[in-house]
Amino acid sequence: MAAREGSLVAAVLARSGRLDKEHLGARVGRLSRRVEELKGEVCTMINKKYSEFLPSMQSAEDLVAQVEGLANNIDSLKAGIENEVQRDLNVAVAEFTELKQQLERDTLVLSILKKLQEIDSSIKECSSALLEEQYVAAAQQLEKARSSLRSLESRRGFELKILKALGTELTVQTQNLIYHLRQEWQKLIVWKLPPSKGSSSLEAVVLSELHLHTLLPQDEDTAVPPVAAVLQALAVLGELHSRLKDFGQLLLQYILKPLISHPSLEPVPEEQPDVFILRFRSQELVLNESSPMEVFDKIKLVFEVLHKHLLNVPLEQPGEGRKEGRVTLAELLGELIWEELSDCLIHNCLVDSIPTNSSKLEQYKEVIESTEEFEKALKKMQFLKEDTTALLKYACNVDSHFANKKCQDVIMAARNLMTSEIHNTVKITPDSSLALPELPDPGSGDHLKMQRPSSLLQSGTVNLGSESRLSPFTLCLPTCRISSSVQQLVELAYHTLLEATASTDLCCVQLFDCVRNIFQLFYEVVPTYHRENLQKLPQLAAIHHNNCMYIAHHLLTLGHQFRFRSTSVLSNGAATFVDLVPGIRRLGIECFLAQMRVQKGEILERLSSARNFSNMDDEENYCAANKAIKQVLHQLRRLGMVWQDVLPVNVYCKAMGALLNTALAEIVTRIAALEDISAEDADRLYSLCRIMVEEGPQVFTPLLEEDKNKKYQEEVPVYVQKWMTFKELMIILQANLQEIVDQWADGKGPLAEEFSAAEVKSLIRALFQNTERRAAALAKIK
Repeated sequence: MAAREGSLVAAVLARSGRLDKEHLGARVGRLSRRVEELKGEVCTMINKKYSEFLPSMQSAEDLVAQVEGLANNIDSLKAGIENEVQRDLNVAVAEFTELKQQLERDTLVLSILKKLQEIDSSIKECSSALLEEQYVAAAQQLEKARSSLRSLESRRGFELKILKALGTELTVQTQNLIYHLRQEWQKLIVWKLPPSKGSSSLEAVVLSELHLHTLLPQDEDTAVPPVAAVLQALAVLGELHSRLKDFGQLLLQYILKPLISHPSLEPVPEEQPDVFILRFRSQELVLNESSPMEVFDKIKLVFEVLHKHLLNVPLEQPGEGRKEGRVTLAELLGELIWEELSDCLIHNCLVDSIPTNSSKLEQYKEVIESTEEFEKALKKMQFLKEDTTALLKYACNVDSHFANKKCQDVIMAARNLMTSEIHNTVKITPDSSLALPELPDPGSGDHLKMQRPSSLLQSGTVNLGSESRLSPFTLCLPTCRISSSVQQLVELAYHTLLEATASTDLCCVQLFDCVRNIFQLFYEVVPTYHRENLQKLPQLAAIHHNNCMYIAHHLLTLGHQFRFRSTSVLSNGAATFVDLVPGIRRLGIECFLAQMRVQKGEILERLSSARNFSNMDDEENYCAANKAIKQVLHQLRRLGMVWQDVLPVNVYCKAMGALLNTALAEIVTRIAALEDISAEDADRLYSLCRIMVEEGPQVFTPLLEEDKNKKYQEEVPVYVQKWMTFKELMIILQANLQEIVDQWADGKGPLAEEFSAAEVKSLIRALFQNTERRAAALAKIK
């Protein structure tokens, strides 16, 4: 079975192989025929393309040959141009450049020759015009020649010797013309001045005259007046400014300023046929100063006559031919002197006319109107420009100037008072009336209503709603002496504040600040200016203390009194002087305390010569101690007399008590420090202490009336802290041990109130010998 299947497979495969070979052979035959066909087509196409390419190639080769020929021709032409044509072209350009430069030189020389011809012609025409006294034409020709010369000199790299010669000639011609013009100027304007030039005294001014020869004769009629020709020629040459400046300074020095400074001086114009004369005369006046209206009238009269005969000359500005370039001599003169003249009018006329009282401010309107009319008149004469209002602005600002002047006067017056003598005094009492301005009642309206005086009782006491009543002198300054200058200073402050209430708001604030400045100035000036006297003289120190207390006393209520009478700016509480009170009080207190320290130092220095109060059984030591005690008492008595009726009683007693207390405390300390006191020493120490006790109260003499001083002499223990201590020391010096123990009273007696246990024990040991009784006594002192 298997073999059969194998034979079938083999047969199938053999048949399939035969079939493939036949099929492949057929296909190969077909392909061969197709290749042959393609070969034939390719050969045909190649033959066709080649036959078309040959003519094109031939034509291209012909073109290449032609191009090479043309390139050879171009190279030949280029070589010819470079060798022949370029050389000829360079020669032509060089010739053209040379011709051009020659033309430029010829043109420049021609223009220079024309300029030189113009300069020469101008100089000749100037000389001719000068001979004919045609000054304007001569000046214009000179200016024309100078302009041409400047244009020649401005060329760089160009120098001609003739230019220097021409410049020299022009300078000579210019100076010659200026000389003639100055001669003409001096003929037209003649000043006759006093021998002592520069003096502005009244006598010198009266001798001064100004002559103007600017009037033409009636039978002479010229197109250009001589004065106009001279002025125009000076303007063309640039000399008018210097001439006019000199004229303006003489006008100020000998005419305008004297008219302002000397009220009695009056201008007297006089017109003659060929000359105008301005002279002056002096009149006797009752017042030493004239009003601004009178000064303005005099100045205006001078300018009117000058404008008529000199200043009303139109001038052509150099280089301008338009109408706008024309100015008058008045304009030029105004630019030169108005600033100085206006300052003189303000400082020597308007300042003095400012009122010193606010009630006269209303009358100042006349001055303002007169100032406005004065400026208008000067502007009409073209002396001032339309926008110039310096005088009017100053006059209209009268409120500020019034305040400034018032403040300056007040400060100067205050400073003079502060630097005057302090020892010229007046007595101030609680019921004394100060010469102060009577203040008006506070106004109503927006201000708060103040309590009317009806609330005060007729007896002068204030009803508190019960039986208790205050003294009419409550819060009043105690009786004392102050410098009359300080009283005047406070009066000045009151009057200034009253003046402020009647002024404008701005002025009110300024015056209020001025019053504050017064007291701030007092704080700085007085202790500095009077330093040496305040340090050396006890009485002046006491007066200065009172002055400060007096000022501080018024400063407490000064602002409140004017609060409802001042402007709204100050009525809201800003108008106060209370902040100055502590400083002013401290100033007086420190000065007086410094003097107290000096006096205490002198007391201690004198007591230092008492030889510590030891060994009083020695006569020399006793005499030294006795002398020291008497010197201290003498010093206290002298101070008591110096401060008598000057210091307030309470201040006087406190001051004298402090000084006496210093002496007693020093004596107690020296005696308590002794280690050994004999019976004789104790007796002599007691006698010395008795001198202090007997004579010490007598230094308390605050009042001039002797009988009234006894009250204060009896109150010595009130003002002398160590008085009772001193008396207890005297008791110890004369007491025995038992009496001392009794005085101690177990620490409850009078001795215990003044001395400590250690001090008492020390005194017992110094006074008594070491015995059982002393030991027993010492044991009880504890």
